[in-house]
Amino acid sequence: MNQIWLFKTEPDSFSLQDLQRASGQTTGWDGVRNFQARNRLRDEIQQGDRVLIYHSSCAQPAIVGEAEVVSAPYPDPSQFDHQHAGHDPRSQPDEPRWYQVDVRFLNAFANPLTLSAIKQHPEFADMELVIRPRLSIQKISDRQYQQILQLCTPQPAPA
Repeated sequence: MNQIWLFKTEPDSFSLQDLQRASGQTTGWDGVRNFQARNRLRDEIQQGDRVLIYHSSCAQPAIVGEAEVVSAPYPDPSQFDHQHAGHDPRSQPDEPRWYQVDVRFLNAFANPLTLSAIKQHPEFADMELVIRPRLSIQKISDRQYQQILQLCTPQPAPA
């Protein structure tokens, strides 16, 4: 069975709208530089998993839309690029430290679910976003996912 994840991103760096505008509405989710998040990317996330996109470090942090994982995990090429902010001199092509997956845009939520609204709902009290807010890749339970969908009305993608 496919899992559900929450991927955090800063909209000034990469937003849901950037994903929507990407070629084929698909891009590599690169730049993860936290070991726990890396382990989830490398060891747990699979093609077909659902992803909730969460805009963080902005005026109104919120779950803003959905994407789908469309590739198996693979080494993040930015770790080897000396010009990239994510370059890691300790990472080697034969022993990569950092991984990514490709994600494809599915929809934007007409009513994004803000962090303040999440914190007001007791059913989200055990959500990683509430208890471990700094982790950039978080698990979402089926129960939480269904609640989120009830609170956010998907907005159809433009043709």
